[in-house]
Amino acid sequence: MNVFVALLRAVNVGGTGTLPMADLKSLCEGAGFRDVKTYIQSGNVLFRSDDNEAKVHAHLEKALTERMGKSPGVILRSRKALEAAAEGSPFPHAKPNYLLVTFLPEAAPADALDKLVAPGGEEVHIAGKEIYVHYPDGSGRSKLKLPALKAGTSRNLNTVKKLAEMAREMEES
Repeated sequence: MNVFVALLRAVNVGGTGTLPMADLKSLCEGAGFRDVKTYIQSGNVLFRSDDNEAKVHAHLEKALTERMGKSPGVILRSRKALEAAAEGSPFPHAKPNYLLVTFLPEAAPADALDKLVAPGGEEVHIAGKEIYVHYPDGSGRSKLKLPALKAGTSRNLNTVKKLAEMAREMEES
């Protein structure tokens, strides 16, 4: 049975897309996923399924649409993909909570950095379906503009590492 990590976009951020994690867990169980676990209040859920990634994605999108009226957007990653994202950080000097990894549904466009505006000294690196952004002064005050980020969902490096650890524990149990 495969372990999946689903990263939901715009859930419990600024009062929009409210979905309590207990409800997300129930929703996933109702969709037929097993051993469902959530992590923090920002739309991170781990579970097991016999289905392939495409079917899991479709089932989760459908369940979220039924519950919320529309899907917030679902990005699926495996434990290996999360570990690779954490280990592939191009900014080893960055504090983990100041480094966000944006997970995209597909590879970033080749011209993604052409519209980058980083007035606060933010550093950006694109690696396939992930965009790394180091916010030296924190993301809350940043004026960074990068349209390619809108298609994805971001997690700080600490969260990425924790989700990978949780997925590993599920795989080993």
